[in-house]
Amino acid sequence: MPILLDLSGFSSFPERVVSLVPSMSESLFDLGMGAHLVGVTDYCIHPSQVLDLPKVGGTKNTRVDQVLQLSPDLVIANQEENSRICVEELAQTLNVWLTFPKTVRQALDDLWQLVYLFRQERAFASLRTLETAVEYAENRLFDLQPVPVFVPIWQDQTPSGVHWWMTFNRDTYCHDLIRLMGGNNVFAERKRRYPLDADLGFAAEIADEGVDTRYPHVTVEEVLEAQPELILLPDEPYLFQDEDVQEIFRLLEKTPAVKHNKVYGIEGSLLTWHGTRLGKALVELTQYFD
Repeated sequence: MPILLDLSGFSSFPERVVSLVPSMSESLFDLGMGAHLVGVTDYCIHPSQVLDLPKVGGTKNTRVDQVLQLSPDLVIANQEENSRICVEELAQTLNVWLTFPKTVRQALDDLWQLVYLFRQERAFASLRTLETAVEYAENRLFDLQPVPVFVPIWQDQTPSGVHWWMTFNRDTYCHDLIRLMGGNNVFAERKRRYPLDADLGFAAEIADEGVDTRYPHVTVEEVLEAQPELILLPDEPYLFQDEDVQEIFRLLEKTPAVKHNKVYGIEGSLLTWHGTRLGKALVELTQYFD
């Protein structure tokens, strides 16, 4: 069986679906297709109905044997979220749809593929409504001055005590969603360098083709130079604690974001879950950019 680039190869909708992507599990329910889900990951937690479904492990450590036992007609996976080894193993015997949206438009296109596959009127209406909301947000950008924004998604220190944050560049869904909100990702052009010391500017970069350069580690000095006016702290994949926020205020006190108290904790899934959660993101994230 192939790893599917699209769903056009299906002559009829799949009766049994296993989703290894939390955002797509939620989207299937939101679009009225949840009855076809027969298995999900441990991290599929929305909506509440998904909690009653059989679990097949995590997104990175999926139990392939359990997926096979569920006899799905389709497995939904994601190139970034799921283990390549597991996906390739599943694809030997099952239809695997491998998603990897890097923009809001690509995320919508994935949803349209599902809608056309299942052809349920409710799904068409729901997705048209979401499309309209995205179009409104795009048109709204013409009247906005983009807000420089910094979004750390992880943090740590080197053994010598140098503080760093991981963020994302323009080649990500998160970046495009920030753009749609009216933000200007201050690290849009920053590529990750390898190894870590090179990314932090302490060593020479080692060229390695095929590595993921979308999530750079940035230093305090880089953030100060970028001068973000807004800092958003998602609660996943890293949960920023009160002491982390206090440290950000101390280290970045010379940024407009800290000076004007524009540092906000947000629900991480609004930023990272591509799918129907986009609708909630459009409603709840807009307030930070006004």
